[in-house]
Amino acid sequence: MPATHHTKMLILGSGPAGLSAAIYAARAGMKPIVVQGLQPGGQLTITTDVENYPGFAEVIQGPWLMEQMTAQATHVGTAMIWDTIVDVDLSQRPFRLTGDGGDIYLAETLVIATGAQAKWLGAPGEQELGGKGVSACATCDGFFYRGKKVVVIGGGNTAVEEALYLTNHSDDVTLIHRRDHLRAEKILQDRLFANPKIKVLWNKRVDRFVSGEGVSGLVGVDLIDTVTGAASHEPTDGGFVAIGHSPSTELFKGKLPLDDDGYLQVTPGTSLTSIPGVFAAGDVTDKVYRQAVTAAGMGCMAALDAERFLAEAEYHAMVEA
Repeated sequence: MPATHHTKMLILGSGPAGLSAAIYAARAGMKPIVVQGLQPGGQLTITTDVENYPGFAEVIQGPWLMEQMTAQATHVGTAMIWDTIVDVDLSQRPFRLTGDGGDIYLAETLVIATGAQAKWLGAPGEQELGGKGVSACATCDGFFYRGKKVVVIGGGNTAVEEALYLTNHSDDVTLIHRRDHLRAEKILQDRLFANPKIKVLWNKRVDRFVSGEGVSGLVGVDLIDTVTGAASHEPTDGGFVAIGHSPSTELFKGKLPLDDDGYLQVTPGTSLTSIPGVFAAGDVTDKVYRQAVTAAGMGCMAALDAERFLAEAEYHAMVEA
């Protein structure tokens, strides 16, 4: 039978942003509820080696890190609920949200930390070789390809930025694009073409990510020429898919302002959305950095902003009384 949950803070999403918000809110006595969503733990649960999260001298595993964050949030007083929100009413406080199974959530404040998902090509071998040579984040995984050959697939700002970043680790970077021109900003294109470590393969699409016989990881990509149809093969140790991200904001279209790419808009330097009491944190609003540590920091900001909002609301209510 559907239940009704009341809370001072409801958090949507259980990645670094959502769990950090939960930890701070729970320690402030707000008894937050985290609705974990379709992917509890967020994108780090499908990430293997994590070497850039502060506090760990040795390489750690993404799923383990999220297990620890979840345990910490629970330990300090967060209620974790396995549910998916399907409807949101932000017209008045408490905000009213409905879960997939019919549960109702009434929240004095709402933190949206639903994240974003990398767009994938859908080519054979892509998912099978995820974490074994195929990645969607050069900043996260480029370090593992020091001195190795890498390819980047895409033609927009993300792809060019990833290619340029990878030159910090590799002297052999190839950008693969399905057209004969890039969509990236001109200043980024100028930097790309001026970099001797980068070559561009034009009019090529990835037909398959290839693993070698007796080799557990990526050894190359099969390509198809988009003009002639000719097949070719490009050997590589790492393949970075850089065709953009899709923020998980479908639920909030028409209810909160989104930018042209679908990311939630917040007041710069804060987690505040256009509706008082509603806050956004992590990749759902951040299309620049998209790192676990920045998401965690934004989760902290959202909790502190929400705590301040509630304190001011209680003060005004007391004065008016």
